[in-house]
Amino acid sequence: MTYDDLQHARRVLGLDERASLKEIKSTYRRLAKRHHPDTSRTEELEAIRQLNEAYTVLMDYVTGYRFSFAEGEFYAQRPEERVWKQFE
Repeated sequence: MTYDDLQHARRVLGLDERASLKEIKSTYRRLAKRHHPDTSRTEELEAIRQLNEAYTVLMDYVTGYRFSFAEGEFYAQRPEERVWKQFE
C-alpha cells in the first residue's frame, strides 16, 4: 500500500484527514447499504467494488497502526483534556 492508495481510499469513503475507526466503519456501512446491488435500484457493481476495495485498504492500515500513548499525543488528540488539566 502506498500513501496515494491510502488517500484514494479515504476519498472514496468521503472521510476527512482525521477519522476514527468508528467513523470509518459507520461510513462504510452507510455507503455499502446505499450501493449494494440488492437494495440499489441501479446496478452499481463498480461503486460497491471500489467501496469494498477502499475499506480493505483503510482497515489494513488502521489494523497495523501503532498507537502512541505518550502524554503529548494524548493531548493532541483530546485538546479539551489539556484545558481541564490546566485548571485542576
